[in-house]
Amino acid sequence: MNTAPIKIRETVADPNLQKAIYTATGRLMAHRAGSVAPLADYQDLRTAAHELKRHTIENLDYYLEEFERNVIAHGGEVVFCNDGVEVADFILDLAGKRGAHLIVKSKSMTTEEIDLNERLERHGMESVETDLGEYILQLMHQRPYHIVAPALHLTRYQVADLFTEKLGVENEVVIEKQTKIARAVLREKFLAADIGISGANFLIADSGAVVVVENEGNARLSTSAPKIHIAIAGIEKLIPRATDLNVFLKLLGRSATGQALTVYTSFLSGPRREGEIDGPEEFYVVLLDSGRTKLLANAEKRESLFCIRCGACLNHCPVYRKIGGHNYPWIYSGPIGKIITPQFHGVMQDPWLPFASSLCGACAEVCPVKIDIPRQLLQLRAEISESKSSTERRAFGMYAWLMRHPRLFALSGKLGSIFTPRPKNAGWIRHLHGFISVGPLKKWLQERDLPPPAKKSFHDLWKERGK
Repeated sequence: MNTAPIKIRETVADPNLQKAIYTATGRLMAHRAGSVAPLADYQDLRTAAHELKRHTIENLDYYLEEFERNVIAHGGEVVFCNDGVEVADFILDLAGKRGAHLIVKSKSMTTEEIDLNERLERHGMESVETDLGEYILQLMHQRPYHIVAPALHLTRYQVADLFTEKLGVENEVVIEKQTKIARAVLREKFLAADIGISGANFLIADSGAVVVVENEGNARLSTSAPKIHIAIAGIEKLIPRATDLNVFLKLLGRSATGQALTVYTSFLSGPRREGEIDGPEEFYVVLLDSGRTKLLANAEKRESLFCIRCGACLNHCPVYRKIGGHNYPWIYSGPIGKIITPQFHGVMQDPWLPFASSLCGACAEVCPVKIDIPRQLLQLRAEISESKSSTERRAFGMYAWLMRHPRLFALSGKLGSIFTPRPKNAGWIRHLHGFISVGPLKKWLQERDLPPPAKKSFHDLWKERGK
């Protein structure tokens, strides 16, 4: 799990970053609205997508077995992994047997989820991101800022400085020329790579095909140029039939970038066949659990597995648009991150997360598969409230008891007024944080303050007024 520091105050106070976030998400919102409006059956497609995902998730064991049979029938191999360690171990073992040293990788949130690049690099493997945004972030050692637009927060001037520093090229601020610089570097990597790794937007059970949707063409090169292709996907990416793509492809591009259809849609189903001039010699599909079966067991929570990673909920979320992507504790940000992260890592890992929402419902309105995100947030909030520490429960219990005894309440107020310190230039809570060493409590004290208590209570003043 990513442990990057949360810097919400800095993000909100940075006008350039705020402009970058609002401009990019606003553009994506406008493109989505323009592409959805002409689609007369848009709501029907959302309903159909929801039901297809619900049916698949409820029968996932059946479709996993069907998918595996069909991948094997086409000459591929399916590998089931419980977590990121097992994924990395499989790749490292295969690379060792094949003498592979260089990996090219297309954009994949699933591999970001398990820190795949970092795991491989610790064992001497070079793993290069080939999506332009992901490549920029890899050079900066940053995680994605957005599910679809990973470098959404950066300006072309920052990218120019980065390329000059990391690639030793002339400082170039024209975006098209920056793209050519990256293309020249990455093309050499494609030609030299031993293994290509991709994610998967959909896995088709009845044909064993991996469907990859992209706009740059780098995924096609990653999956066809190297001798070995490994597709890594969460088990929830399955859909029953190829004909079901008619529903999902109409929704995905429009929801993500406002396109009726993305530039490249690739169907990958096994290694190169006899007579074919390109494609890998070996084909593997790694199916990742990493907490997904835990969600499957809960009928109320499993709806979050319907997500097709379009990013529309991020673009329409007032909280995401204000605090940005890096202030979420895991790689999944925005509304979908608020419900996935607690379910994968435990509700008490970052208990503030489900509360970082106005519950305006914009995320549910634009979700192409109709995930009821606000309802899930309320359920998570209830779980967090039930999991509060016994100390906090006792404290509130004592306060409630005191409130039911007016005379004792008044006496405690007088005692508090007498014995509470009265610093000259501030309230008194913040002065306590220097004496507290416990992390969460110390942070709580740093962010809050109260004025010193008055020498006379309201009741005393009211009695004097009456006299």
